[in-house]
Amino acid sequence: MIILGIDPGSRITGYGLLRKEGNRLIHIDNGAIFTDTCADFPDRLKRIYEGLSEVIRKYSPAVMAVEDIFYSNNAQSALKLGQARGAAIVAGVSASIPVHEYTALQVKQAVVGHGRAAKEQVQHMVKVLLGLPEIAQADASDALAVAICHANSSLIRSITAANPPRRTGTFK
Repeated sequence: MIILGIDPGSRITGYGLLRKEGNRLIHIDNGAIFTDTCADFPDRLKRIYEGLSEVIRKYSPAVMAVEDIFYSNNAQSALKLGQARGAAIVAGVSASIPVHEYTALQVKQAVVGHGRAAKEQVQHMVKVLLGLPEIAQADASDALAVAICHANSSLIRSITAANPPRRTGTFK
């Protein structure tokens, strides 16, 4: 299964692709879509959509995982991030790809083992887990972390579905 991870941003949207084969995670590609900060904002959103649509056409991922919005003191920044995130989600949905969303806390927990990990710790673990020769560009590394999070989360979901919790006694 090919997983496309997305780290949305209005200036830079990172993407990372990995293949999940059993318990192995194999790096396929990563990169970033850069928008022209001088361009009108709708044109920047179009660039994100078109860039991710091209990545989807090239690699045919089975699923997309997107980092959820963080809460910011700056409402304008949060709004722009939400719109960039929306452009990314629409690229996936338009290609009939299931889209899953994960918070930064969930991503850090899945990659490093605790939700308050520093960005550098996450980047280092992505490099180690995928056997990369060097740490990827920051936004691409974050996108790979989102893909790893989904790979780990889907494993947990499949185990849970195969072994539902047994209920004993009565619940009131």
